[in-house]
Order: sequence, then structure tokens, then C-alpha cells
Amino acid sequence: MPKRLVLLLSAFSLAVPAFAVDPAIKKQLEKLDPATRLEQSCDTEAMSRINKDETGYRPDKVIAYTFKDPVPGDDKLEAPGAVFRSKGDWYHLSYTCITGPQHMNVRELSYKIGDKVPREKWEKYYLYD
Repeated sequence: MPKRLVLLLSAFSLAVPAFAVDPAIKKQLEKLDPATRLEQSCDTEAMSRINKDETGYRPDKVIAYTFKDPVPGDDKLEAPGAVFRSKGDWYHLSYTCITGPQHMNVRELSYKIGDKVPREKWEKYYLYD
């Protein structure tokens, strides 16, 4: 996926309320194939939700497939090996996400934040500053 699109989705997600899709994001998501759209919608919602919850984290990036491949369903994505970046550090994340049939609107999202990923493991898992 083009780096610019990921950055655009990441930037917009911080300004978008949970469960709503900003028209600019919607336009970008519509250009993606359904599987990629499902993953990006869920990653964006996870980032938005963690940012709004009183966790103290301020994520600017979520990756669904870092430690384990996500398991897609028709309108569901389970990401047991995800990560997110907050304030320059990476953290383990697992989430389950359910969207509508077009994979645009997230209907349900549950997540669990894990431990910080040690910096010495970043290169192995292609994590970056």
C-alpha cells in the first residue's frame, strides 16, 4: 500500500470520532481492495480508540500483522499480533474488529494493550522511529 495513504489514514484518524468515517478517509478507503480496506478501517479505529481512552497512549501508527498474521472473516478481523506506536515507542496490541459489509464503518472493536516492544527487537520486526 502506498506510504502516503497510510500516513493520510493515520493523520485523519486522530481527528475522526469513533465509528464514524470522515469523507476524506472514506474516499481513500474506497480505492482499496476489500481485504486491505478491512485492515485499514480496523487499524484506524484501534488507533482512534486508544487515543481517546484514558490510557495515556497517543498512537500515531497501528500495524495489524507484526507478530502474527491477522485472521480475516467476512466483516471481521482478528489481529492477535498487532502493534502500535505511541510517543516513539512500540507496544504489543491484539484486537478484534467487526465492520459493516463494505468494511468502511467499524461496528465493534475490542482490544488489549500488551508490553512495550524492546528497541533491540525493532529491526527484526521492521519497526521504526
